[in-house]
Parts: sequence; C-alpha cells; structure tokens
Amino acid sequence: MSKLETPMILRFCESVGGTLIPEFQAVARSPGVGRRLLDAVILPNRPKGQAHWSEVDIAGQNVIAVQAKAQRLGMYLMGQGLFSAELLRRFQPKSIRSIILCSADDSVLRPLLARYPEVEVVIDAGAPILPSEEEAG
Repeated sequence: MSKLETPMILRFCESVGGTLIPEFQAVARSPGVGRRLLDAVILPNRPKGQAHWSEVDIAGQNVIAVQAKAQRLGMYLMGQGLFSAELLRRFQPKSIRSIILCSADDSVLRPLLARYPEVEVVIDAGAPILPSEEEAG
C-alpha cells in the first residue's frame, strides 16, 4: 500500500472494526500466473487488530475486500473492486463485500456498478484527490 492509501484503509477499517489484513495475497505467483495482492481484507467479525495473510483462514468468514486509490473513481479501480470479489470466492468465505475506496466520486461511472450489489464505492473525504491516469492527458 502507498503512503496515501494506507491512512484511507486504516480509517475505513476503524469504521467497520475487525481484523485488518493488509496486502492480502489472493493469487500466488507461479509459472504463467502473476501474484495478485488486494490492498486489504477485513474480517469484521474478528477481534480488532492486524494479521498477515498467511496467518488467517478466511473460509466460512464474512470478508470485506478493500481496493483504495487517492483519486476519483475510475475504471481501473472499478475493475480491481469487481475482480477482488471474484478472486476471494476461491477461498470460500461466508460472504464477500468489495469496497472501492477513493477520494472522489464519478457520476458517469458509479451507476455502472449497480448490477454488482457486492461492490460498494466509499468516498474518503479526508483523502487527497490526485489525478488518475485516466484523467491525465
């Protein structure tokens, strides 16, 4: 996680409670496969604290995936939010809630997520709004 996104994730985790797992490894690197890390996974029904992904079994648990950017909601971040939930299904959790945590909304893109009820956009008003790659140029 970057120095801008870490405080965003910590604020969000504080609001929902539970165990924070930063940089959760959803896919291990292997021949022909890239390693995939989620910015964070939160287990809201577990005690407050932090854990390493290798120390926790998320099977059968309520899980919150978090992908964060100190930017306006964009297509790249939306893809991360959608596919984070799909990758976590492989671990057989009880439920998955995927949070796209960003510093500003986008009125054109946000409605496109309506067909994915497990994916939510959360705006962190305390985070800076940096220009995204999509906005530069």
